Amino acid sequence: MTDWSDAASWYDIMNPWRPCDDFYLGLVMSAERVLDVGCGTGMLLRKARQAGHRGRLCGLDPDQSMLDQARQRADIEWVSGSAASARWDQEFDLAVMTGHAFQELVTDDEITSSLRAIHAALAEGGRFAFETRHPQARAWGRWNTSDAYRNPDGDPVLVANQVLDVTGDVVRLTETMTGQWWDGPHTGHGTLRFLAPDVLAAHLRDAGFTIEQQFGDWDKGPLTPASAEIITVTRT
Repeated sequence: MTDWSDAASWYDIMNPWRPCDDFYLGLVMSAERVLDVGCGTGMLLRKARQAGHRGRLCGLDPDQSMLDQARQRADIEWVSGSAASARWDQEFDLAVMTGHAFQELVTDDEITSSLRAIHAALAEGGRFAFETRHPQARAWGRWNTSDAYRNPDGDPVLVANQVLDVTGDVVRLTETMTGQWWDGPHTGHGTLRFLAPDVLAAHLRDAGFTIEQQFGDWDKGPLTPASAEIITVTRT
C-alpha cells in the first residue's frame, strides 16, 4: 500500500515521462552497462528494463525514500549514496544524470569530486550525459507557482514553489505540499546552481571529460545564448 505522506510517492506523478526522458532512454538502450547518478525513483532505468535492456543497470541516489520507490524493481542495482561517493572503477559504459540533478551540486568542491568519481566509474571512451538549465533563461523567474496533483485514488495534493533568493549563480527555493496526509504544510528546501556554459566546460575539462555534443533543447537544437537548456554529452 502506498504511503502518500512520503513525498517520494508523489515524485512520478509530479514528474511524468517527458521528451527529456526519451532522449536519455535512447542513450541507455545503446549502452551495455549504465549508471544513473541521482536516479530518484528509478523511472528511467525501470523503463529501460521494460523496453528490453539486458545489460547492467545501476541507480545511485542519496535519498532513501526515493530508493525505496525504485527498489520495487528488483532486477536493477540500487545503491545509496551521492555522486561524489561513487567508488566504481571503469565498470560502466554510460553514466547519466537527469532531471537537472547536476544543479544540486552547488559548490566547486562538490562539482569537482562528483565529476571525478563519475569519470573513474566509466570505462575508457565511456560517455557521461546530463543537463543543466541555461542561466540566461532565468527559469527561476517562473517558479513561484502552485499546482494540484491527484494520486490514482483521486486524492489531491497542492504543491507550491517559492524562490527565496538568488545569489550569483545559486538559487534557493522551497517546495510546499499540502494535503490530507499532513497536519500542516510539508515543506522541502532546495539549492540549485546555474553554471554558465564556459564555467561548466572548465569543470568538465578539469575532471578529464571531453565535450562530444551540446544541445539547447530536447529536439537536439544548437546551444545558443537563448537556449533554455545546456544538454551535454561527454566522453572520458
